[in-house]
Amino acid sequence: MENSAKKRIYLSSPTMHGDEQRFVAEAFDTNWVAPLGPNVNNFETELAAYTKCGYAAALSAGTAAIHLGLKLFGVGQGDVVFVSSLTFSASCNPIVYEKATPVFIDAEPDTWNLSPRALEKAFEKYPNPKAVIVVHLYGTPAKMDEIMQICEAHNVPILEDAAESLGSTYDGKHTGTFGRIGIYSFNGNKIITTSGGGMLVSKEEALVKEARMLSTQARDAARHYQHSKIGYNYRMSNIDAGIGRGQLMHLDEHLKRKKAIYQRYQEAFADIAEITMNPLNPKGDANNWLSCMTIREGSSVTPDMVMDALEAENIESRPIWKPMNLQPVFAAYDFINHNENGISVGEDIFHRGVCLPSDIKNTDADMDKVIGIVRGLFEQ
Repeated sequence: MENSAKKRIYLSSPTMHGDEQRFVAEAFDTNWVAPLGPNVNNFETELAAYTKCGYAAALSAGTAAIHLGLKLFGVGQGDVVFVSSLTFSASCNPIVYEKATPVFIDAEPDTWNLSPRALEKAFEKYPNPKAVIVVHLYGTPAKMDEIMQICEAHNVPILEDAAESLGSTYDGKHTGTFGRIGIYSFNGNKIITTSGGGMLVSKEEALVKEARMLSTQARDAARHYQHSKIGYNYRMSNIDAGIGRGQLMHLDEHLKRKKAIYQRYQEAFADIAEITMNPLNPKGDANNWLSCMTIREGSSVTPDMVMDALEAENIESRPIWKPMNLQPVFAAYDFINHNENGISVGEDIFHRGVCLPSDIKNTDADMDKVIGIVRGLFEQ
């Protein structure tokens, strides 16, 4: 059978429910199709209520939210910003937009997130960073107690990149609400989507109001078009926000399904010594956005073999994020290793890891097929 004829099993694709169309239709019926409008206002209010974040500004992307967050912190040319290294480039590109200097902080093995040990080392080397960007990788909460304690001792604000972790909690509190500013992403592959889009959140209303102003070209409160600051075209459209409102109604269902997928993999591979599922934080409740596995060093099976075997059956998977300190575009910037010497934690995870299909539409038969292919490689 040709590969193209086989059912495609996705890594993580959008799941629509129908409620989205109701809000989108309302936008069309009232001619609110441009940026801003009732759906934007209500999406902000509803997400703030769900996460208890305080206040929210709906934006065009999670990346835009990070950029505005850095602007609100006053990050500028020559400033140092600490940022998780094991992440997607969107977490750190905005640092360079502002001509600031990223310093990449290694992961730690317990959660794959920013290492408090490496963060302490970074502060010893760079005592006065302007901000710290903490990423909750694949939806697993970082060690926020330790990280916040360190940052508070140095009086440095946290920008919390919860792009992948909407719905995750740490010690009963939603990720994205620990830092002075938090951000979420609604990209097409996230746990809920607006097709594209993001949200900046904060307990400080003044920060969110400033983000809204900057995101709408920084127009001053005047009858004519007057601008005292450089602004950006970063606001979410009323149509996209309508999709988000419908999606948010089903977030708890998505969380339940994502958790079941992770547990299914965990049980299926429990007897294979070479496989370890991505670790979860015992103080938190992950949204399990992506279920990932690592393969023990020295195994006859490699991550590429797993991904090739899955792709041969039209099944989508992908490598773990390649750490930012290994990216050519960031080669000139400093990196703080969690380990005293040798390979970093992030690089080790990258070399040994695979992101497994985590689409909430996957049927039991789909899961059985994925698991059977992976097990087959280890049973040869």
